[in-house]
Amino acid sequence: MVVFSNMANEEKKHVYDESKIKTLSSLEHIRARTGMYIGRTGNGSHYDDGIYVLLKEVVDNAIDEFIMGHGKKVEITIEEDTVNVRDYGRGIPLGKVVECVSRINTGAKYNDDVFQFSVGLNGVGTKAVNALSSYFVARSHRDGQFVEARFNRGVLDEEEKGIAKTEDNGTFISFSPDPEIFKVYKFREDHIERRLRFYSYLNAGLTLIFNGKKIVSEGGLLDLIADESEFEKVYEPFHYRDKMLEIAFTHTNRFSEDYYSFVNGQYTSDGGTHLSAFREGLLKAVNEYSDGKFDGDDVREGILGAIAIRLKEPIFESQTKNKLGNTEIRADLVADIKKAIVEMLHRNRPEADRLIEKIKDSQRLRKELQDVKKLARERSKAVSIRVPQLKDCKQHFSKEKGTHDDTMIFITEGQSAAGSIVSCRDVNRQAIYTLKGKPLNVWDLKRDALYKNVELYNLMRSLNIEDSAADLRYGHVILATDADVDGLHIRNLMITFFLRFFEPLVRDGHLKILETPLFRARNKKETLYCYSEKERDDALEKLGRSAEVTRFKGLGEISPGEFKAFIGKEMRLTSVVVDEDHSIPEVLTFYMGKNTQERRTYIMENLVVDEEIL
Repeated sequence: MVVFSNMANEEKKHVYDESKIKTLSSLEHIRARTGMYIGRTGNGSHYDDGIYVLLKEVVDNAIDEFIMGHGKKVEITIEEDTVNVRDYGRGIPLGKVVECVSRINTGAKYNDDVFQFSVGLNGVGTKAVNALSSYFVARSHRDGQFVEARFNRGVLDEEEKGIAKTEDNGTFISFSPDPEIFKVYKFREDHIERRLRFYSYLNAGLTLIFNGKKIVSEGGLLDLIADESEFEKVYEPFHYRDKMLEIAFTHTNRFSEDYYSFVNGQYTSDGGTHLSAFREGLLKAVNEYSDGKFDGDDVREGILGAIAIRLKEPIFESQTKNKLGNTEIRADLVADIKKAIVEMLHRNRPEADRLIEKIKDSQRLRKELQDVKKLARERSKAVSIRVPQLKDCKQHFSKEKGTHDDTMIFITEGQSAAGSIVSCRDVNRQAIYTLKGKPLNVWDLKRDALYKNVELYNLMRSLNIEDSAADLRYGHVILATDADVDGLHIRNLMITFFLRFFEPLVRDGHLKILETPLFRARNKKETLYCYSEKERDDALEKLGRSAEVTRFKGLGEISPGEFKAFIGKEMRLTSVVVDEDHSIPEVLTFYMGKNTQERRTYIMENLVVDEEIL
């Protein structure tokens, strides 16, 4: 009876009537449901974080002006948290400046006479930037006159009109992302530069100036593929371009497929109809040219490709425009791509022969790998139906569903370190995988190494990334090693493992390093944990020179009671970030390859000795 009474009380507390119905203004809706308009908010560390989407929405408008033949230069500057974008297009009509940047569903891009191939279709983009900025200014220059509107979190503060005869036509936008929405954030210049390079690849003749640095491209997608494959292309990239379609591709010795897809100048990071058409058209073209029956996996392994299309009425799956959904164009697009690639292969037979030879190598290795996979799976079943080194958690990450991205797996060295974490972990979100000593250096090895080495095979199974890094079971893959020479070596070997075979996992921001304290300083009243020698010195100054200092040599020396704080809310993680991913092979070949003598010479010539130790 008590249960029913409680239920009745709950029903009285949560009354659903007319008073619970709310109608939000467009401004209120954007601020309340930020994710619908810009995706993730983030802190600026990830390429797709919201602050970069705000910048993209503003730059998109400038690019649309260029596409329509107005203005060949766009200037972008960032000063601390304020972004400034100046284009030299036609400028917003002076009587509509306030409406165009604040009233949703307002704009000229519904009119094909003004914008034929615009990426901005919904009249939302700049309005969202305005609504999500603590400071926003829009100024339009037209024929010696200007109108400037200043806003605070989407609300108009002031509008000014005047004469500026020396100013060229165009639009100036300045904004600061609102800390109420984005909390703590920081713009990363490499993320911004990468976005701007994409614009330059797609718009030959456009000059982008970012903080004084000029970004320009004349070769289009050919420049993109040449830059990204600089150190590892198997053959010279193929390139095709007409008014509506552009493609470029080459092969590398990577084990992944890497693509860049664009619609009307918009980078579609999740692909869509045009990307699937490119993948199918490539397969059909290769088989027609070679008169063969290659599988898609063989043709596409190691592919580095790019496709850009122009489309009058693109349909995107969200306001962030990451994925194209126009399925009606697929059949014609596949045919156009197939025809273009077949013609290119016939025109350049030497490079085409290198392409076919690469595909045959992939085919041969895949067949060899099938036997190795079979043996590895039989061996693992004979030992255990479970992975013995894995202490799993109850919840698991799903990229497709967008669930449990706060789950994590700690990759630790040895039982003592794992024991400390096991005793204090959150069993719902935190899993542990224990390495048995130093893992294999896989940089010079082929994919069969994953199946011949039990430890790496079990790790791959635990993460569920055998078929694709997109199937990852944990939102964060955390390397938890000792802060000594051996621990750093193990960390480097694991980073090499992921970059060699599962590079998308790293590029998507899943791989992290757990930072644990090097010292504990304490007196009778207070205990402080220090992550550097400077923090240790500051702690001693605070606690007094008589304080006891302990140097942690390994994770196993930290008690479970202490360790709980280091993997809880105050956990310090450092992301493994790839700034210039096309240089990965060159860097890792030097540091992790078989050039022992060359590396030893480099170390001896660049060795720095700490005088305090002496």
